[in-house]
Amino acid sequence: MPSTRSLTLALPLALAFAGSVATGALAAPAAPAASVPTAAHHSRPAQCRGQGVDAAARIRYSADVVIKAPLSAVWKLQTDVARWPSWQPPVLSAERLDAGRLTKGSRFRWTTPAPATPATPATTLEITSTVRQLRHGTCVLWSGPAIGRGLRVDEGVHLWTFTEVGGGVRVHTEETWTGAQVEADVPTATAALGAGLEAWLHDLKSTAEHHRK
Repeated sequence: MPSTRSLTLALPLALAFAGSVATGALAAPAAPAASVPTAAHHSRPAQCRGQGVDAAARIRYSADVVIKAPLSAVWKLQTDVARWPSWQPPVLSAERLDAGRLTKGSRFRWTTPAPATPATPATTLEITSTVRQLRHGTCVLWSGPAIGRGLRVDEGVHLWTFTEVGGGVRVHTEETWTGAQVEADVPTATAALGAGLEAWLHDLKSTAEHHRK
C-alpha cells in the first residue's frame, strides 16, 4: 500500500502477486508469529486526524504488531523515509521531495522491483507518496500511485498508527488500493497487498528491536 504507501509495493508483495497469477490460485499471505489480529484492537475504523483509508476500495488489508522498543525509535525508523533502503531490502531507493521533518503535505518518491508475471512484464515500480495527515508519534496517512511498465495501482492509501503498550509499541497498519488493473483480480491483489504489509511490519519490528539491544 505501502501503502501507497502512499503505498507499499515491496518485493514480497510482488512475489505474492506473481505466484498467485502464475498458478491461478490465491495463497493467503503468511502472517509473522508476532502479528496481532486487528479486530481485537480496532472495533472502529482507525484514523489519523479524522482521516483513514478508502472506505469504498475493494482491495484492502490490515495488520498489527507489537514492537518491544521505545515509541521514539519506532517512529523515527518509519518516518525517516530516505533511510528506508537501509532496513527494508525491497526498497531500492527512497528520496524526500521536500525538506524538514515529515509533516502533512510532505512528498516522497521510492522504488521497488516487481518480477514478470504471465500478465505483466518485469518492472520497477515508482511510488510517489503525499502525506495527507500526521500526528507526531501517533499516526501518519499517505497516498499516491505506483507506476511501472505494464503495471499500475492508481491510488494506494496507507495508514499507520502507533500506541504505547506495556513493554513497547503496538503498530497498526492498513492500506487500500484502487485502479482498473488491480481490481481485475481482487483476491490476487489483496493477497499481494497483505504479503507486502506483513513484510514491512516484520522488517520494522526486527530493525527496531535489534537497535534497542
